[in-house]
Amino acid sequence: MSSAHFPFSAVVGQDDLRLALLLNAVSPAVGGVLVRGEKGTAKSTAVRALSALLPRVDVVPGCRFSCDPAAPDPDCPDGPHEPGPGVDRPARMVELPVGASEDRLVGSLDIERALSEGVKAFEPGLLADAHRGILYVDEVNLLHDHLVDVLLDAAAMGASYVEREGVSVRHAARFLLVGTMNPEEGELRPQLLDRFGLTVEVAASREPAQRVEVVRRRLAYEDDPAGFASRWAGDEHDVRARVVAARALLPQVVLGDTSLLRIAATCAGFEVDGMRADIVMARTATALAAWAGRTDVVKEDVRQAALLALPHRRRRAPFDAPGLDEDKLDRILDEFPDDEPEPEPEPEGPDDRGPEDEGPDDGGPDGGGGAPRGEGPGAPDSPEAPHTPETSDAGEDPGAPESAEAPESPAPQGGGAPEQAAVRAAEPFRTKMLSVPGLGEGAAGRRSRARTAHGRTTGSQRPRGQLTKLHLAATVHAAAPHQKARGRSGRGLVVRKDDLRQATREGREGNLVLFVVDASGSMAARQRMSAVKGAVLSLLLDAYQRRDKVGLITFRGAGAELALPPTSSVDAAAARLEQLPTGGRTPLAAGLLKAREVLRIERLRDPSRRPLLVVVTDGRATSAGGLGGDARELAGRGARLLAAEGVTSVVVDCESGPVRLGLAGVLAADLGGPAVSLDGLRADSLAGLVKDVRTSVESARSPQGAGNRRAA
Repeated sequence: MSSAHFPFSAVVGQDDLRLALLLNAVSPAVGGVLVRGEKGTAKSTAVRALSALLPRVDVVPGCRFSCDPAAPDPDCPDGPHEPGPGVDRPARMVELPVGASEDRLVGSLDIERALSEGVKAFEPGLLADAHRGILYVDEVNLLHDHLVDVLLDAAAMGASYVEREGVSVRHAARFLLVGTMNPEEGELRPQLLDRFGLTVEVAASREPAQRVEVVRRRLAYEDDPAGFASRWAGDEHDVRARVVAARALLPQVVLGDTSLLRIAATCAGFEVDGMRADIVMARTATALAAWAGRTDVVKEDVRQAALLALPHRRRRAPFDAPGLDEDKLDRILDEFPDDEPEPEPEPEGPDDRGPEDEGPDDGGPDGGGGAPRGEGPGAPDSPEAPHTPETSDAGEDPGAPESAEAPESPAPQGGGAPEQAAVRAAEPFRTKMLSVPGLGEGAAGRRSRARTAHGRTTGSQRPRGQLTKLHLAATVHAAAPHQKARGRSGRGLVVRKDDLRQATREGREGNLVLFVVDASGSMAARQRMSAVKGAVLSLLLDAYQRRDKVGLITFRGAGAELALPPTSSVDAAAARLEQLPTGGRTPLAAGLLKAREVLRIERLRDPSRRPLLVVVTDGRATSAGGLGGDARELAGRGARLLAAEGVTSVVVDCESGPVRLGLAGVLAADLGGPAVSLDGLRADSLAGLVKDVRTSVESARSPQGAGNRRAA
């Protein structure tokens, strides 16, 4: 026997991952799985192996949309279908590449037939291929926004609607959505996150014996895939048979009132939004009971369902990792009387053995079936809202003004200074839109205007290189005058290569937002640094929503440090910001030159992604940072270098108090960009200003206002 994929039952460990996948195989209505974890943890291996365990499906012969012969889709583009027997085939697993086009996903007009035969014909996409199967998205967090929107619509409605280029098509698209992602590369939009029924966190085992077994099995598979698969054929058959039996038992499972109350109380207790969580928990608990061979749902089923269905749905602060407080979960479940029978111990089968049953020399099958566990291994142990502990306020005058800055002590040899503990960031807020002027050509995002592959069509041009987006009307317009000369006789249009026109489209791009944060002693006043961190955290949240890459540079003491190289993981930047200490002198020039070097390297790596430099400082420069010379002059020179290279910059002015030096404004002028105060970053500040001006104008025009002016 040969197998294209690594056998599912041969996966070592990863019990909650295997369980979540199998529950979806038992009940596709659960809604799919999102697998989060570090690289190299068998995420893709387990997902690809799942398709071999799904029951075969009956389809209408010749239907490109996989209609069920027992209940064909009345709106199927290949229909109507005549009654008759179907043909069975394996359930498909369709992979959606991160760089796929929208046409490839939803389908498009068959351009070849339209031009050559003069007919409108629809060419199905990946959503049609995935109907009644699995749609797998590796690195789903890197998927372009326009594809995410299409997936959201299809997952919500169970159908795909295509309206483009004179084609109007609707077809069924019900699939098991499975995504994998590495959180270090950025998070998912909340709308898509909620569409996944279950989520699991995976990590590599720290047990040497288990790691040895992983390596042993992988090497054996690579040396002889067919032989390895044949050795696991019995276990694969057992797991497949158990899935079929659980599917047959599923309609008989009873979800009692007590279980429903537990589900509702759990969702309410963790403050999840909407009702989808309650429904997913109910379906998951029912599938767990069927997988265990029972017809009643017990408390442990509800607990396990909560650990799989709620971590990514609970309301949490920005940049908090998904997780669930298991002690709180147990308290909620214990509030209800346990009038249901506890599950009877199941006989150990070949698919029930876990990694704890294996030894380093155990080369036999471990079953990998992922039977329901009582302890809910999928949830992190972290508290619901982890934060870096705030340092004690003892000894501080709570009535001291915000402008009272910590005095800068003379730097010891090497430019160091006593380091002050990190303070917690203030609450984030919605920021104003900061963008790079002009028209870029970077990766799709939501910040600056750009020529993109997806967006509104603004015109057409002759293709430069390979044609990717045909502008049909412009192509027909270019070919029409030459039809008589080309001897056209039928319905089809005679088109030459020179007639083809590429559609030009405009959308939004993501930028590289590089933060340069002043962490010197002049910023160390407690309330000020908390406000500064809150502002930067707000800008990071904005960068996450706009699909930017971010980087973080800090400067203090003797020089500047690249705290976080440019990355798509905004969470990592937020974590570094939270731990940022302050103290020492202000080497502003060193921070600017470090930014220039980072941008130079990134320009080589990703030349199409335009940078936005955000300098967060009060503008003081009290140290040359080992460069030699006057600190202020060096800072001005570094700023002018960045401006000469065309870097778009914004200075966030952190100066406060009644006496202000205006140094941040001088720095902004050298950088060629604006200076914005901390309060001016707020998105509602401009609206409030307009409202205040309008109120004062209306007051001046009123009779009462005129009387007040005369009295004055």
